[in-house]
Order: sequence, then structure tokens, then C-alpha cells
Amino acid sequence: MCGIAGWVDWGRDLRQEATTLERMASAMTPRGPDDAGLWLSAHVGFAHRRLIVVDPAGGAQPMQRRYGTRSFVIAYNGELYNTEDLRRDLLARGYRFEGHSDTEVLLAAYAHWGEACLERLNGIFAFAIWNEAEETLFLARDRLGVKPLFYAERPDAFLFASELKGLLQHPLIPAELDREGLSEAFLMAPSRTPGHGVFRGVNELRPGYSLRVSRRGVRVQRYWGLEAHEHTEGAQATAAQVRFLLRDAVERQLVSDVPISTLLSGGLDSSAVTAFAAEGLRAQGRGALRTYSVEFAEMERHFRATAFQKSLDAPWVQRVSELFGTDHRRVVLDTPDLVRHLGTALEARDLPGMADVDTSLLLFCRNVREGATVALSGESADEVFGGYPWFFREDALAARTFPWALRQKDRVALLNPEFAYWLRPDEYVAARYEQALSEVPSLPGEDPGEARMRQLLYLNITRFLPTLLDRKDRMSMATSLEVRVPFCDHRVVEYAYNIPCAILIVLRTPHDGQLRTLTAKGGACTCCASSGWLAVLRRSS
Repeated sequence: MCGIAGWVDWGRDLRQEATTLERMASAMTPRGPDDAGLWLSAHVGFAHRRLIVVDPAGGAQPMQRRYGTRSFVIAYNGELYNTEDLRRDLLARGYRFEGHSDTEVLLAAYAHWGEACLERLNGIFAFAIWNEAEETLFLARDRLGVKPLFYAERPDAFLFASELKGLLQHPLIPAELDREGLSEAFLMAPSRTPGHGVFRGVNELRPGYSLRVSRRGVRVQRYWGLEAHEHTEGAQATAAQVRFLLRDAVERQLVSDVPISTLLSGGLDSSAVTAFAAEGLRAQGRGALRTYSVEFAEMERHFRATAFQKSLDAPWVQRVSELFGTDHRRVVLDTPDLVRHLGTALEARDLPGMADVDTSLLLFCRNVREGATVALSGESADEVFGGYPWFFREDALAARTFPWALRQKDRVALLNPEFAYWLRPDEYVAARYEQALSEVPSLPGEDPGEARMRQLLYLNITRFLPTLLDRKDRMSMATSLEVRVPFCDHRVVEYAYNIPCAILIVLRTPHDGQLRTLTAKGGACTCCASSGWLAVLRRSS
């Protein structure tokens, strides 16, 4: 992946401001250690840090192209998984390409379709395109928010960057917090209200949104969101469709000119990704898939089952690796490692995060990066398919707050009473919760139980999932590792959002990621009448 930064200023000549833009990009060097680029014009400047994954020679950025009399410049962070489909379409329409990068294809797609190009993109992305003739800046972020993008408006100026640390390098953006920002940090963290940048005057472009900047001002517009539809398929047909969509997502995400791997925990989600990736690589003649798992020293001696993890990972990792013939590597961490790097993880995250949980991911990614540049992860499956315990706990179902924040009073009790009173925690969190519920797409006359499950899915996808995607992006990018998330393919998410909870239960439980039925029965589920969610792992011909 990459790091991008930019500056539009109608009141000054930015050709004299190279140092400021370079400083913004340099703050994000780990996102792109392989190359750096800068483009400046009278009122616009782009800076770029590049992690080379595809087309080392032809994918340098910022990239400038002329189509007829029109000139465009792009700074892009992401990966398009339907690049070749778009390329073929654009070639048929008369476009020609100098390289084979997705950056060039994306720029041509925008030149041809304009903002409507977003509807055609399958991938993870945050990008900025300057239209020289119209003097407009266009920014967009992928549908689920896998790739970050922050921005700030100032009189006559507009600034953006992949990370807060890049934005805060600009002298127009002081690191100031107001009451709302403090409420986000102390009451909502590690989650965050969508679009909120925490620092005063800083915003995050929401997932599925685009933004246009011109001399007339700034316009923010939504181009994608979840929709409620009636689901008419039974459990077996649903499992087959999920399997088809996930397989296609994984196979598309194997595109790379550098070594690729998967992060394997032995649970259902990462095992499904690993199964499809291993088969896909072999079908392409690219050999065995490399897999990585993380363990902690003396885990066997100290492990205690919880609602979130009911068994040790290692035995299931081994069985999946053997079943699909992967080249597996174990990463073992110890508690002193986590303590020593707490500050490193906090610096990478930019905001209060998840402490040792962040640190363990950071160190895991650092080890993976020694043997691979790209990794596929099972992240987001629990949010999309209702895999967390709170989807089935009575207290969470009945609560009038976010299900992962049922102990809010314990958190507030740690604060100075005067400070807590000033923040108004109950009022703030309740308002954010009601705001989230007001967005939920639903069906008229829906069964109350189904409606509540739909609410929980929406809350998890739009509020909790971004927390984990932020964590995954910052910790992996801090080590220059690109992590892809097939379960965030928008087609998978759109389909899963409308699966009735009765079928979700068949697909997801009571397996909890265990592969006993897979190895004993060739993938058929012996715990329910249908072939079940585990069928997605069945090796195909």
C-alpha cells in the first residue's frame, strides 16, 4: 500500500511549498518505504510514499496523464481487484496504457466515467485526483473503509493525508482537542464515530463517500451504503452463494508481483481464506501458499477458554496447513516484547487504541514482512456474519447502547469526576448510539427479532469493524506489510447483511471455527441439517 498527502490553496503559490508536503509524506514513510514522489502546481500539491506491489517501473506516483486536451494527476493508496476487467473495457474504448498498474487504470476510469467510476471499482482504496481543466480535486474512499483518509478545511485551503500524523505535520493543523474530540478519545475509543478525526477541525472521509473541492467550496457525497432486501434462498443455497462470493474475492486478491501469504489463526474465517488462496495459487502455477500464525510463549500452560476463544489456535493451524499443503511459519511472542513496543504501537495508531492487542499485531506483521510483502486476513467476518458472542447474549440484545460497550460506567469511573461531568458521557454515547440506529436500513414489517439482528449487524459493520480495520491498517503499514481483507469485498457484505438470523446461526454456530467436521467428513457439517458454513472450506475440483 502507500501513503498519500495533498494540499489545495487558492491563496498562495504551492510551488514554493515542497518542504511542507515532503514533511507530511515523510511522517508516513513506513506506509511506502520503496519510493517517494512529489507533484506541485500553482495551487495544488500532492506527495506520495510507495510500497511497491504491482508494476515497479510503471506505477510511480503522483501519476500524471493527458487524455486528449484534459490533464489529470492522481495520488492513490490501495489495490483494485478488478483492474484487468476495467483495463479491457477502457482499451475497447480507445484508451492506451504505459504500464500495468492499477493506478493508471483508475486514473483512466475517472477520466472516462467521472465520479461514476466508483460504482465499477472492486477494491480497497483512498485516492485524490486533480482535474487541471476544471480546477477540481476529487477524493474517494472504499466502501468499507479499509484504507484511511483524513482531511481538514481552512480558509482558502484544503488538506488531506492517509494518516493523522501526516496531516498534523502541516502548520495549519495544530494538534488541538475540544470536548467532542475528548469524548471520542475517552468514551468511544477504541471505536470512533464515522467521519470524526478527533483533533479539532479534522475530519475523516467516511467509508463509501466521495468529496469534491473547488473554488466554490467542498461537497461531500455518499456513493455506497448497505441496503435492506428480502432474502429468499434457503440455508444450502445461501452457503453456496457465500462460498462463491468469498472464493471469487480471495482469488481476485491474489494479484501481486511480490510474495503473498495469509494470516492463519486456525479459526473458520482465516482458514476459509487460506483454503481458497492455496488452491488459487496452485491453479495459477505459483506454488505453495505461505501461511503465518502467531502464538505466545507458554500459551499451552496458561491458556483459559473464553467466549471469544474456546481453544488453542495451534492444533487447528496445523490441521489446516497440512490439509492445504501450505508452507507454514510460526511467530512466537513473549510478554516483554509487548511491553517494550507499547509506545511504538501507539505512535503507529495515532490515537488511543487497544494497547497490547495492537502491539502483538504490530510484532506479528513485522515478522511476516520478513518473508512476504502482501498478506490476506480473515478480518471482518465476525462483524459481517454475526460471529461475536454479543450477537446472542440477552444483555447485549436488550441494551440500548453499543454491544461492545456494556461496561461504560466502569470506564467513566476512572475519570476525574469534574472532567467526567464536563464530558457528559451518558448523553454523548446515547446520542451517538441513536445516530447509528437512525441510519439502519430495514424492511417494512420486519420481525422484531430480525430487525434487532439487522441493527446489530449494522452497528458492527459501521462502528466496530472500522476499529479493527484501523488497527490492521496502522499496525501492518507501520511494518510496510500490505494486508488484504476478502471478507470486506462489498459483494460479500451486501449479501450477508440480508441473510436471516436463523440461517446465520446455521452458517456460523455451533462450530466456533473448529475444523473437526471438515477433516472428519470432507467438509460436510454433522451439526446441522444443511452442508453449513463449513462447506466454504471444502476442497473443490
